[in-house]
Amino acid sequence: MSDFSSRQMIEALRSGIPSRAVGAYFSEARPGMMKRVRAKLTALQEDGRSGGMIFTGRYGEGKTHLLNTVFSMAAEKNMVVSYLAIGKESPIDKLEQLYPKLISATYLPGAKQPGFRTRLEESLTPGSSITGELLGYTAKELETDKLYFLLKALIGAQDEDDREMLLNDLEGNFTSDAAVKRCYRRITGTPAKFNQGFSKRKHIMDYFYFMSHLFQNLGYDGWVLLFDEAELMGRFSKKARAKGYCEIQRFLNPDPKLERTLSFFAFSSSYTEDVIDRKHDFEIVNTVYEIEAESRKTATATLNAIINAPELNPLTKDEIQEILMNIQSFHGRAYGWEPALTSETLMKATEAGGYLLRTKIRAAIEFLDQLYQYGEAGETRVTELGKECLDDEEYPELNPEDLN
Repeated sequence: MSDFSSRQMIEALRSGIPSRAVGAYFSEARPGMMKRVRAKLTALQEDGRSGGMIFTGRYGEGKTHLLNTVFSMAAEKNMVVSYLAIGKESPIDKLEQLYPKLISATYLPGAKQPGFRTRLEESLTPGSSITGELLGYTAKELETDKLYFLLKALIGAQDEDDREMLLNDLEGNFTSDAAVKRCYRRITGTPAKFNQGFSKRKHIMDYFYFMSHLFQNLGYDGWVLLFDEAELMGRFSKKARAKGYCEIQRFLNPDPKLERTLSFFAFSSSYTEDVIDRKHDFEIVNTVYEIEAESRKTATATLNAIINAPELNPLTKDEIQEILMNIQSFHGRAYGWEPALTSETLMKATEAGGYLLRTKIRAAIEFLDQLYQYGEAGETRVTELGKECLDDEEYPELNPEDLN
């Protein structure tokens, strides 16, 4: 009899798209890296210690699988998880653009779909202890008090359009100060007097701080941010890269206001050579833009963190064989048959696909598919997927001469 969960696993592996369901099978063989990850998750859960970590790995060697494993581990520890790939649509140098993308990819523990609206609305009721605490926090602890007036309006909002607008704002569809003030006056009958005008570019961290505080008050043990494909920063303009390095430090060494928050950044192993060295990023952050001393120090700290980051080493032959035997076991349960191949046979069947782990996996599945359907298998045709490329690419809203 076939097993549905095993079939899901095989289909995810066959597609070549990493998933949380299969991530553990490609990371448990790396005990050193997993020890670091577990230590940081434990410190977050037990001590509330915020922080961050960069790790690197070669193309196709399991960076995304590792992040998916961290996702599952964090969710099991009652933590909220956000998973986002860095890129043009989610630029790390523009946090006001990154924030809505990140929130749209935020999962509460055990949830199959992203989102926190329902949980927030259940808790944010007039007179509740959470409501009082959040109002006090947003009134006193943030740089601006926009979120105080927004929350107070949300608590009293009866009109569905008002509620939608206010909730959309929390998710990153930022509402103008004037619109919030009109909504607040309409709902409460009193004017809203902001301590200063809200600028999403200047004050975006207020939203990150609020979310970290909110998740803690909703009873979760932390907020884990997973940033994949960070090497795509190499395609940004030099000015955007310099700014991006500064912003990454907000997560690696966060302000205490970013509560119980742990961030992971996955970079390609080639980023140091292809971007930092070849594009002279140390020179860029120190001289080209003449940014203030503190920002130069901040950006340089990120560059050094990338250079010295622990690397996701390629799996050994024995580790790959163990993974392939696990795949054989899953394939048998998925389709209700009993393949009985040796690890050496499976390894030989994957040789034509190259050295990448992901192509070896897909080649093994193709080989097992043929055996299952025809009773024999020829040479697999799975080859390596496209190579990573960190060549320059024009960054939105920047001039070509800004490109290094």
